[in-house]
Amino acid sequence: MTTPTPPAGASTDVADETPDNLVLAGDFAAPTYDQWAAEVAKVLNKGRPEGKQLSAEQAVERLRFKTVDGIVVEPIYTIDDAIGELGAPASEPFTRGTTVRNGDMDAWDVRALHEDPDPAVTRAAIRTDLERGANSIWLRVDPDAISAADIADDLADVLLELAKIDVSSRTDQQTAADALLAIFEASDKDKSELSLNLGLDPIGVAALNGTTPDLSQLAGYVNRLAEYKKSRAIVVDGTIYHNAGAGDVHEVAWLLASAVEYVRALVEQGVSVDDAFDAINFRVTAAVDELATISRIRALRTAWARVGEVFGVDPAKRGARQHAVTSWREITRDDPYVNILRGTISTFSAAIGGAEAVTVLPFDTVWGLPNDFSRRLARNTQVVLAEESNIGRVNDPAGGAWAIESLTNEIAEAAWAEFQAVEAAGGMVAALAAGHVTEVLADLNAKRSKLVASRKLPVTGVSEFPNPTEAPVTDRTARPEAPVYAGLTWTRNSEVFEQLRDAVAGTDAKVFLACLGTRRDFGGREGFASNYFHIAGLATPNVESADIDEVVKAWQASGTPVACLCSSAKVYGSIGVEAAKALKDAGAARVLLAGNIKELGNVDTAGLIDGTIALGMDVVAGLKDVLNTLGVNK
Repeated sequence: MTTPTPPAGASTDVADETPDNLVLAGDFAAPTYDQWAAEVAKVLNKGRPEGKQLSAEQAVERLRFKTVDGIVVEPIYTIDDAIGELGAPASEPFTRGTTVRNGDMDAWDVRALHEDPDPAVTRAAIRTDLERGANSIWLRVDPDAISAADIADDLADVLLELAKIDVSSRTDQQTAADALLAIFEASDKDKSELSLNLGLDPIGVAALNGTTPDLSQLAGYVNRLAEYKKSRAIVVDGTIYHNAGAGDVHEVAWLLASAVEYVRALVEQGVSVDDAFDAINFRVTAAVDELATISRIRALRTAWARVGEVFGVDPAKRGARQHAVTSWREITRDDPYVNILRGTISTFSAAIGGAEAVTVLPFDTVWGLPNDFSRRLARNTQVVLAEESNIGRVNDPAGGAWAIESLTNEIAEAAWAEFQAVEAAGGMVAALAAGHVTEVLADLNAKRSKLVASRKLPVTGVSEFPNPTEAPVTDRTARPEAPVYAGLTWTRNSEVFEQLRDAVAGTDAKVFLACLGTRRDFGGREGFASNYFHIAGLATPNVESADIDEVVKAWQASGTPVACLCSSAKVYGSIGVEAAKALKDAGAARVLLAGNIKELGNVDTAGLIDGTIALGMDVVAGLKDVLNTLGVNK
């Protein structure tokens, strides 16, 4: 390919041709909010009948989203949502971060979780993680995970002066903490250079187990760590509440309430308020909602700084250090490779929000203990984002964005109001004992269940774009049986759909799709209907025809008592009722319609159409009815 020669006498210097007063987009008038809203109305009014057109205000309202805990997410943010002075990272109120990122690759700790009870497997996996990108290790010590007696073997190859080590437990935190401390106390390394977190959160473990927390031992552990300047005794775990159903507001609020209880307990036990603050880390959730996750992490720092101000803590110690963990509640069993995308989005959000450490749960978490491949993907998700995408090189890159600043303030204010309510009730321990936490969670879970069932909160690969013929994940070691927790109950969003899939598994259950007319008539609704039935793993044999006799014969050959009509309003108005009647007369137990019943015309459809499928419907209830008809609903 040759380079064209400029005309004789033409300048080859672009700068020579650039006007001094160039203004990008300067020839275009700045659009107003009202103009934008009017365009939104045009889009949403397409296809709406006369007399039912939305006003600009109504159209914008349709785009607003309200979370289960009351946060309103606007479809657009403007300069009116700006907060003014932003402040700086590593300074009060620490909204923009607890540290200044200087461009190093290690902008946050890549913290690998280990739960395999086999010491040989865990020891090898830890060595691999540290050799290939992780710089921090997290051991879960429980009957269904690592044994406290095996921690020394698990860490035998670790240079304690180079790697940070966390432990946590859902059942016996003190035993886990003692086992880790014994290893570090036996080390001849400079204690001020070693880093460990004991993971003590007695309120959190009591919430999970339905017991009464014991805070009397906290000061003893804080004092034992006095020489370990880079270490923390307490890790307030918000994932306990998130996995039980908490939203952004209540995760922050209950983290604050628990941490305040710990500060008071430590001060009563003789620890200074500055040292009490210095003993606390937070474990938070990184979820797939980017804006909410970034804003929640920033909001927790803002609120915790305010708590420090009230306690009179040294301003330099008021920053909330956060370990973000990708959401277990959002992990799916079916189409598990989509979990890699969820982990990537969540890690991005945690890093942009300024978390000091991040853990990515492996994509096969539900299928069993992770193998080398899934651990590698979890680890490299962070390494690629940090070292190739360079997202850790910028301090608070979302800072100043109107949406982020607005949501940060909204979450912080709502969380502070809930925190005050808990304080008024006597604190977090009292709120748990009185049932306040479980009552709030029941309400949040009920609201979220409706959103999940109607697919307003979609689960990609499960409630949207399911693959009913996918192969299961194999070659995974089954997880040991977990203890029975008598407190908060953890539930994943996708479980309700997985139960439908399990009911159909091993059967030949199917729904017949009667695709009336030509493909341009039924194509869109065939795709919608097949995806709907595939959620439950149902097969969808079909026929493409406008000949009613041919449709009936194909349905009879399919061997299913359930049929679903798929076509356009025009075809429905022409032969929809006839097709439904023919199928019913031939013995169909249930005939459904993909679309609006009114498209059949002004006719009585009683006894002909047993239900419709459309956007916004309760998918779970609808599919359960279908499975009942098919006789496979367990």
